[in-house]
Amino acid sequence: MPPVSTLSTMFPPSPKFTERNLPSLVGKVYIVTGAASGVGFELAKFLYGAGGTVYVAARSAARCEGAIQKILQETKSKTKGQSGRLESLVIDLSDLASVKAGVEDFLRRETRLDVLMHNAAVMTPPKESKDKHGHDLEIGTNCLAPYLMTLLLEPILIQTAKAPGTHANSVRVVFVISCLQEGFVPGGAMSFDATGTPVILTDKFMANYMQSKNGGAWLALHFAEKLGRHGILSVSLHPGLMRTELQRHWGFGLKLAMSITTKSPVYGAYSELYSGFSPEVTPEHNGGYMMAWGRIGELTNDVKDGWKSEAKGGTGAAKKFLEYCDRETKTFL
Repeated sequence: MPPVSTLSTMFPPSPKFTERNLPSLVGKVYIVTGAASGVGFELAKFLYGAGGTVYVAARSAARCEGAIQKILQETKSKTKGQSGRLESLVIDLSDLASVKAGVEDFLRRETRLDVLMHNAAVMTPPKESKDKHGHDLEIGTNCLAPYLMTLLLEPILIQTAKAPGTHANSVRVVFVISCLQEGFVPGGAMSFDATGTPVILTDKFMANYMQSKNGGAWLALHFAEKLGRHGILSVSLHPGLMRTELQRHWGFGLKLAMSITTKSPVYGAYSELYSGFSPEVTPEHNGGYMMAWGRIGELTNDVKDGWKSEAKGGTGAAKKFLEYCDRETKTFL
């Protein structure tokens, strides 16, 4: 596959897979984290409009309910035949206990899960920000919480993939990451200290965020390897450059530049639709990397080298990262 150009990365071609391409989603169930605003909100609105049962996951009941009421207001008379169902799912990704409690709540209410969309993230928070357990906030929110959530939901994902009437390759896990094209990220996928804990990178703007997103790419590869034999696809996704709440910690100048040069969140929802629903995404792409606004991409050499063991010519960094994830989440399983 030829490399995607920098220009094409910054200014992707128009989306070809949109809400108009969705089939009826009646009877199907979806979780979208970070669905109270931005890209996740737009995706939840699309899935509800196509008849799906959508769990609007956010860090508080007020944010979940506010988003649900807004979706209902914005989709009046616009649904495809039978409208879907919207449900609140309170999950604070900065608190692994909240992740466990939220998943347990979901499992009491549902018997299937068709797509798990790890949309939520935190980017460039104030220096030394931590999650509830003392982890770096970006690593904790962007890596540990999605890892634990996927582990806890594995049984229902497998059950759904095997259920009568479930279409092949339709059960998916999507890890929304960032632009991992060569030249956009610092050299080396992730740095570790002597204990195998990711080092917090503070020397360059967004370096720590980007290494957390490299971790997300490894999570997609890990669950592709683990769940692929059950017919479940797991991919990572660069949703595109957009103006969203992710930039809330940026200064006025950077926010202004994003508002002028980038797209609205609905375009990121098109990227997520493609990764979660397009028939172009097949087992051949399991573990792969998707790009805005719905294209097959290519992982960086750093991520691919990290995935390979040292014995096979790689760095073995992904193995160290996954051992860290196991160590930090095991008490919540």
